[in-house]
Amino acid sequence: MKNILKKIVSIREANILLALIVLLIAVSVAARGKFLTSFNIGSVLRQVAFFGLLSIGETLVIITGGIDLSPGSVIAFIGVVVALFLKSGVAVPLAVLFALAISALIGLWHGVFVTKLRVPPFIITLGTLSIARGGASALTKGWPVSGLPDSFNALGKASLAFLPLPFIILLVAFVLFHILMNYTVFGRRIYAIGGNIEAARLSGIDVDMGRILCYMISAFLAGLSGILIAAYMGQGHPGVGGAYELQAIAGAVIGGVSLMGGEGTIFGTLIGTFIISVLYNALILLQVNPYWHDIVIGSVVVIAVTLDVLRKRG
Repeated sequence: MKNILKKIVSIREANILLALIVLLIAVSVAARGKFLTSFNIGSVLRQVAFFGLLSIGETLVIITGGIDLSPGSVIAFIGVVVALFLKSGVAVPLAVLFALAISALIGLWHGVFVTKLRVPPFIITLGTLSIARGGASALTKGWPVSGLPDSFNALGKASLAFLPLPFIILLVAFVLFHILMNYTVFGRRIYAIGGNIEAARLSGIDVDMGRILCYMISAFLAGLSGILIAAYMGQGHPGVGGAYELQAIAGAVIGGVSLMGGEGTIFGTLIGTFIISVLYNALILLQVNPYWHDIVIGSVVVIAVTLDVLRKRG
């Protein structure tokens, strides 16, 4: 049993988990009973689900030494696209599949530009950030697409026992990618690419394909999050997802993923996402001015990255 726990939780992740526990206790006390209500816990778990899917994809990309700045805009674009499919009469399963396929193609676009055309990840994903956001607005003329089928809306609003369906989907994704990164050849190759790309290439690893797949997974999960958010809101809104890429990167970095590549775990990212979501929820419950929310989250990211740099130097 101890060996299994050691494989799942490293010392570093245990420290992050301890920080989450301390944060939960502090927020519970400070919020004076508002935090531990069933409604609020459900809201936190949904937020964890939406951010967590993004953070898992971001984790894979960052481990390879890249970065994806587009998830927030992909959420808006795919949310609008799936809504337009549904409004045109496409069945819910097909509309979801078509939207996810488009998401994967966006990731393929990123991967090809990064690996074949040698465009820096920062540039191509920053370009998509603008293109996808503009595309969502252009398709709808800035208006939300509402009146979606109840069967679709249930994807974002339904719960199983006390767990929201989006959170259950996140748990499935977590288990899948935890196994993928820790117990498969694919995972070992992704870490090798991030650790030393040239050494990985010389050892026979298809570096380009590995990086392309990670960008495709990142965009796919962003699209899935966009679909779930559209279902929860009951509409595809071109303005949703603003700065969500910051939360995705924050969840990964706080969870121990190194922005220098080659290091990080899916479990750590999940804990980091919980920390970000609980922190956001605490700021709302404590009625902190919304202008300070991004300042607080940005400061946490800076601290996490600085500690990572200092740890590597030491």
